Amino acid sequence: MPAGAARPPWPADQVCAFLDVGTNSVRLLLVRISPQRTYTILSQQKETVRLGEGGFVDHQLRPEAMRRAALVCRKFAEMARAYGADDIVAVATAATREARNQREFVRIVQDEAGIDLHIISGVEEARLIHQGVSSAVRLGDRRALFIDVGGGSTELILGGQDHHVLIDSLKLGAIRLTSLFFLPDETGPVAADRFALIQAHVRNVAIRSIQRFREAPVDLAIGSSGTIENLADIAVRLIHRRARARDDEITRTQLRDVVGLLCAAPLEQRRQLPGINPARADIIIAGSAIVLTLMEDLGIERLRISDRGLREGLIVDYLARRHPDMFGDLSVRERSVRRLGRACGYDEAHARTVARLATALFDGAAAIGLHGYGPHERELLAHAAMLHDIGVFVSYDNHHAHTAYLIRNADLLGFDATEIAVIALVARFHRKGVPSRKAHPDFAALDRPARRMVRRLSPLLRLAENLDRSHGGLVADVSFERIDGRTVALVVGSDHDCQLELWGVQAGRRLFEKTYGVRLTVRPAPSDASPEPGVLPDPG
Repeated sequence: MPAGAARPPWPADQVCAFLDVGTNSVRLLLVRISPQRTYTILSQQKETVRLGEGGFVDHQLRPEAMRRAALVCRKFAEMARAYGADDIVAVATAATREARNQREFVRIVQDEAGIDLHIISGVEEARLIHQGVSSAVRLGDRRALFIDVGGGSTELILGGQDHHVLIDSLKLGAIRLTSLFFLPDETGPVAADRFALIQAHVRNVAIRSIQRFREAPVDLAIGSSGTIENLADIAVRLIHRRARARDDEITRTQLRDVVGLLCAAPLEQRRQLPGINPARADIIIAGSAIVLTLMEDLGIERLRISDRGLREGLIVDYLARRHPDMFGDLSVRERSVRRLGRACGYDEAHARTVARLATALFDGAAAIGLHGYGPHERELLAHAAMLHDIGVFVSYDNHHAHTAYLIRNADLLGFDATEIAVIALVARFHRKGVPSRKAHPDFAALDRPARRMVRRLSPLLRLAENLDRSHGGLVADVSFERIDGRTVALVVGSDHDCQLELWGVQAGRRLFEKTYGVRLTVRPAPSDASPEPGVLPDPG
């Protein structure tokens, strides 16, 4: 949340629901959050929906899979509302983010369950997993390697208690590799050479990540996700003849023994093995190949098992957004934006000035009824303003387009896919062009509310950019005054000669006028130190 935005008060008691719409299953975590910002679990639910089944071949979610997932989302949403949930936070991962028909699925979930489904990137998924798993383990000064094997992707994180050093998301998952290496009707044992072929594929996909992570010192390794938990369940049943306990680990040798047992058994016999989740029997061999390969190639002798993951990370992230003071002065989103800007060598002073002016214009426009947006949209505008010039890193020519490309492809942390697209497009239209579905496919790909947001925020950023045309920070304050029903005045406060900025506003005001349906005049704020010139000519 940007500086100056009002923080919502923390209620005496709040019920929140967190949904993880994964490639294999939909998981619900329903919690009651106390005024002390701790939470109590009210319910945990999981339903296998196989959303990604068959979808990684042509990157199309199957209609029946979408219906299954949407139905489960509806049932979970109904349960959450029955508990009096104030917020339902829902995210979708690998299967949805890679699907060409992802917008259709998001719409189906909205229509069926009445919830907004946010598609997150692989590295954002990894960040949230780290937050969730690390919140339940005391690392102190130790550094851990976190491994999470899902249905469509595998996340690797190297980090400490509340920070990460390396982070990556690999296109390796139990359902993805099962679809790639097995026919739907295969039920027999799996030969050793076939398992080796799956491992070779894992190594090929993960080779760069393995090289990076292998060079870093690690004190312990922690595994999460249903695949890893179930492999540990089988190992403990096989070796210790009991149910898995919280502190149990799985060694590389034990995992090899489990793999041998799984591969030797036909599917129906595999379903009967002690400790196995029968619903995972058809995909667990592919999942075990991922885990074993990573343990071998990263030199991991033993893996501590965690039952936490993405859902718990959503809770930590939710608390951090509501109360940034809990986790330092800068939020994850602000740190991520700042990191990208500095990596591109941006003019940080200019970026801060434009962000300050853009949010002031946002507040002023809201005050006179030009829009009804709130803190969320204000924050996205501020981030777009901070990054609007990073495309200069590539080339000044066409730098607005380069900016949009860099933002879209930088894996900004803390944002969902729609938020990143909005930030990229608002930044793109800080100069030249107008948001148009016909001319800009990325804009056309957004849903209607997001397109409207881009249209409404872009003129404010364009005005703000022109109000710091000299990069001198000459404009101290800006506001809007409504003159009559069709005319609005932009009041510019400055103790300096900012004629260049006032001229620059003329280049940006036409988009503002077209978007908001008003005529814009510009005048300096009354001040003894203000310069005389400033009113723009009427364009007629």
